[in-house]
Amino acid sequence: MKLSEFKFNLPKNSVAKFLSDPRDSSRLMVLDKETGEIEEKQFKDIIGFMEKGDCLVVNETKVFPARLYGKKEKTNATIEVLLLRELKSEEKIWDVLVEPARKVRIGNKIYFDDERFYCEVIDNTTSRGRTVRFSYPDDLFQVIKRIGQMPIPELIKREPSDLDKETYQTIFANEDYLNSIAPPTAGLHFTEELLEKIEKKGIRIAKVVLNLGQGVFEKIEVEDLTKHRMYSEYFKISLEAAETINKSLKAKRNVFAVGASVVRALEASVLTSGAVKPNKGWTDKFIYPQYDFKIVNKYITNFQAPATSTLLLSAAFAGKENLMKAYRKAIKENFQFLAYGDALLIV
Repeated sequence: MKLSEFKFNLPKNSVAKFLSDPRDSSRLMVLDKETGEIEEKQFKDIIGFMEKGDCLVVNETKVFPARLYGKKEKTNATIEVLLLRELKSEEKIWDVLVEPARKVRIGNKIYFDDERFYCEVIDNTTSRGRTVRFSYPDDLFQVIKRIGQMPIPELIKREPSDLDKETYQTIFANEDYLNSIAPPTAGLHFTEELLEKIEKKGIRIAKVVLNLGQGVFEKIEVEDLTKHRMYSEYFKISLEAAETINKSLKAKRNVFAVGASVVRALEASVLTSGAVKPNKGWTDKFIYPQYDFKIVNKYITNFQAPATSTLLLSAAFAGKENLMKAYRKAIKENFQFLAYGDALLIV
């Protein structure tokens, strides 16, 4: 299967700029992967597709304001620094992306809000990637929270706002896992009220972690999908989460995965018995057609950009023809795409 089979034109007016309020009033398209039938609901209606004993698996990673703007020493040129992941906390060493990359070389220093807070480039990783060491005597995350901007996707044509620090998070976001540069967007639609109704219906909730990194903004460049390599991302499935999911599996109930990150964490943690194992580490699992899913049998996602790994995962789950049919309908009927957009439930 080739990448060109998953390309389409994304109309400008189909990229949502803000999350609807309330969250669960977003539109929901429901796609039956067996019949190809499509129906339209509101997201709050999703509870009608769940039954007692099912399991809803969510990602509790939290987005931090990872986009910083600084001034290059001597030239005073403005440099954008996107924090990707912390490599050595004690030494304050990070992997980052810089823009414009041509102006940033090993040995350069980039100063931020004052002379105490700067980073020095110590290595090149990719064309835009750099490894940097921060110089700051206090808690680095506190100053990042203060001056950083939320890293909303470039396709959302506006500047980040303070409101994004609240809306660009799911209700499941846990301060202990403040490590992502994007939210698991399918989780953005849930409200506390909807979650309470889901729990009252007898649906189990399992929380896992997968930190979304550089790959979330990357488009696939190779035509031959077997040659694409994902960036590795850290994930964790606790014993409690595994046991909760396995109870539903053992009872032959449904496992609803909220977002691609959850699917990747679960499908990277399968025992030969077909159960989920407690697990943690790094995964570069790339799921595309014809993948045989072992754990997940219901999938909640957003409408994704063309030629992305998240779109291909949806195609693997729904079937390519079914998914492209749903996307054509979504574009025609003005469903909203990307992080702040509408939702797709594949059953």
